[in-house]
Amino acid sequence: MNRTPIFVSILLLFLFSCVEKKESIQSNSNITLEEKVGQMIMVGFRGTELTKSDPIYKMVAEYHIGGVVLYSRDLPSKESVKRNVIAPSQLKNLNTDLQAINTSKLLIAIDEEGGFVTRLSIKDGFQYHKSHQAIGNLNNLDSTRLWAANMASELSELGINMNFGPVIDINVNPLNPIIGARERSFSDSLNLVISNARVFIQEHAKENIICVPKHFPGHGSSDKDSHKGLADVTHTWSEKELIPFKTLVSDKDINFIMTSHVYNENLDTLPATLSPKIIDNLLRKDFGFKGVIISDDMQMRAISNFYDFETAIEKAILAGVDMLLFSNNAAPCAENISDCVEIPFEPEIAKRAINHILKLVEDGKVSEERIDESYQRILELKKSL
Repeated sequence: MNRTPIFVSILLLFLFSCVEKKESIQSNSNITLEEKVGQMIMVGFRGTELTKSDPIYKMVAEYHIGGVVLYSRDLPSKESVKRNVIAPSQLKNLNTDLQAINTSKLLIAIDEEGGFVTRLSIKDGFQYHKSHQAIGNLNNLDSTRLWAANMASELSELGINMNFGPVIDINVNPLNPIIGARERSFSDSLNLVISNARVFIQEHAKENIICVPKHFPGHGSSDKDSHKGLADVTHTWSEKELIPFKTLVSDKDINFIMTSHVYNENLDTLPATLSPKIIDNLLRKDFGFKGVIISDDMQMRAISNFYDFETAIEKAILAGVDMLLFSNNAAPCAENISDCVEIPFEPEIAKRAINHILKLVEDGKVSEERIDESYQRILELKKSL
C-alpha cells in the first residue's frame, strides 16, 4: 500500500495549520496599545440616533472603546436632554448603527433587572418585567425561566448583547436603600439567590446575551446607597455574601462579574473596586475567576467623592479590574450636601480615560502586560458573541 499521498496530505495540513496560527498571532500582534486600552472602556452617551458627527461615533471608530451602556433618563441635565431610549424600533436602529461603526464587536449593555430597575418602560412600548424580589417570592423556577426568557428575548430583538444582571446580592437588609428597598435581590435565602440567578443566566445565554452578576463582594447588607456616597458594610457584611459569586464561578456559570464600591474593613481599607485584596486576590486567585471583571460606575459618589478621576482609574486597574464603566449619567448633587463633587456629562470621557491609562503605562505605573491581560480576557469573551 502506497502511504505517500496520505503522508503528504498530513504534512500539508500541518504546515497550513502552522501558517494559519502564525497569521493569527501576527494579526493579534498588530493591535496597538491604544486599541487594547480602548477595549477596557465602556461609556454612557447622549443621543437617540447616530450620525458620524456624534462624539460616541468617534469614541467607537477612533478610540476603539469596548462597549456602551444605554439609559432612558439623562440625570446631569435633570432630564431636559434625551438619552438613548424612546421606542423599540428607535432603539433597535440605534444599536444596529452602533454595531456597524467598525468590525470589532461592541458590547451594548443595559441595566434590565425588572421592577424598579428598568430602562425599557412599558409606556414606551416595551415589555414589563417583574423585579428580582417578586420572582424570588414566587419560589418557582419555571416562572423564573419564563420571566428571564421573555426579558432576554426582548433584549436580543433590540440588539442588546449584555445585561448588567442578575443581582446576586443576598437581601440581608430589606431596608437597604439601593438593594432591598428597590426589590433588587431575589431573596434572603442563599439557595434561592443562586438557583434563580443560574436560570437568569441560562436563559440570557440562549439569546447570546452576556450576563454580568453583581455586586461583588456583596452589597445586600448596606444601609447606604453607593451612588450617593460611602457605603460601609464593615459591621453588617458576612462571608455568606460571597457564596453566590463563589458558587457560580466554581460551576463555570459566569464569565463576567461587576464589582461594587462598598467599603468593607473585613476585607480591605479600600473600596472593593479599588482593592487588590478583594479583586485580584479573592476573586481572581482564591475563587479562580478567569473571566472579565468590570467596575460599577466609576462616577458613583462612593468613588468620586474620595478619589479623583485619574487616581481611581489607576487603582482600579492595579486592583485587577478589566473594564472601567463610566455612565456619564451622574445625578446633580443635592443642595444640602456640601462634600458632593459635581460630575457633568462629558462627551469624550472615553478619550480622557484612555489617554490617562496610556500615560500610566508610559510612566511605568501600569505595565503593558497588565493591559494585555485585560485585553485578552475581553477579546476571548467577545468571540462568543
